[in-house]
Amino acid sequence: MARVRILVLSSSTGAGHDARAQAFAEWCFELYRHDVDVRIEQMLEKSSRLFSWGVDFYNWIQKKSPWMHKAFFLFVELLSLLNRRSVRWGRRYYEQVLRDYRPHLVFSVHDCLNRGYFQLARKILGAEQVRCATYCGEFSGGFGYSINWVEPSADLYVSRTPTARDYAVKLGMPRERTRVRGHLMRPRAHTEVLKSANARHDYLVEHLELQPELFTVFLATGGNGANNHLELLPKLLPYADRIQAAVICGRNRESYNEVMHWRSEHPELHCFVDGFSEEVHLLLQVSDVIVTRGGTTTCAKALHFGCPIIFNALGGIMPQEELTVKFFRNARAAEIIAHAGDFGETIARWMERPRSYRELRDRFLDLRYDEDPTTVIEELVGLGSEAAGVRLTPRAFPPEPRRRG
Repeated sequence: MARVRILVLSSSTGAGHDARAQAFAEWCFELYRHDVDVRIEQMLEKSSRLFSWGVDFYNWIQKKSPWMHKAFFLFVELLSLLNRRSVRWGRRYYEQVLRDYRPHLVFSVHDCLNRGYFQLARKILGAEQVRCATYCGEFSGGFGYSINWVEPSADLYVSRTPTARDYAVKLGMPRERTRVRGHLMRPRAHTEVLKSANARHDYLVEHLELQPELFTVFLATGGNGANNHLELLPKLLPYADRIQAAVICGRNRESYNEVMHWRSEHPELHCFVDGFSEEVHLLLQVSDVIVTRGGTTTCAKALHFGCPIIFNALGGIMPQEELTVKFFRNARAAEIIAHAGDFGETIARWMERPRSYRELRDRFLDLRYDEDPTTVIEELVGLGSEAAGVRLTPRAFPPEPRRRG
């Protein structure tokens, strides 16, 4: 029986929150096996029909009309007033989960699941019997950084970057209870590393059936499949002798079918196509650039693996995505495209003046930093262990990544 119980509060607004919840659960098992039990709850969707509708509407906006999210974001900010001291909407379900599971740590990876949720957990379970923590995945602060991220009573507040941490402090989070701890990626992203040129060559040739000497453009998408692949792919055709594409479509079957048909009609461009991919971390390692919206999870992986970013701003940029775009834009370390024509111009410039690409890549790589991925897990589990009154020792994590290929 697990000695420490951890309740993770998440929601499927986009894919990033759930990805971090899943990464945390996998790390806990990697390091502590059955001494730690992790229960992930889609708390917004399960606790309230109103919230469930809001999640669906958010994802619809992301796919169809990103510009609409500015108004939606301002509406969501009102939760900071509604849940100032306790949970109002969806309280019954959350309270039942607390009473049934009795977690030692309530760990939120979503902006709307901090304020009120931590106070209610302490009221139900007792202030000495539970700890509360937040992981915020934003890259920077400003408009788009929800005030709901910051609950000053949290025992620990983890930020991805010093810039985002400083903004949380500005909003009221005590600095001494904040940490900057990086990207919270799944363990396999740290172990499945294409370390050598031969490994990258083999993955390109044998798995993707692409050419190792060509410039590889990775057209990505989030889990819900919002993309502009059919607008962007034609811009690569003039350089088919120098460029190839890796394309993923997420959980968007219609998009996948359309891209597959497009590929069959344009055999001159080497092109790998997949739907929802569990190998984004590998695709990034063999790509020269990724085209993606400002989702924090994908951009964090791109930074970790040193794959420069072209931000897809077709249809506008959502406020949360703007925080990511701003982080890289301020360092002149990414390209931003508002139209398919912008993409064509960027590719043309890089092909005609390769040095311009190399300069951007160098600025991008300057933003990287190495991290021990186990540190944040040990700190969070340590909070739960403290509440449980036990001491856990983590297993050793492989000091050297396991090489693939």
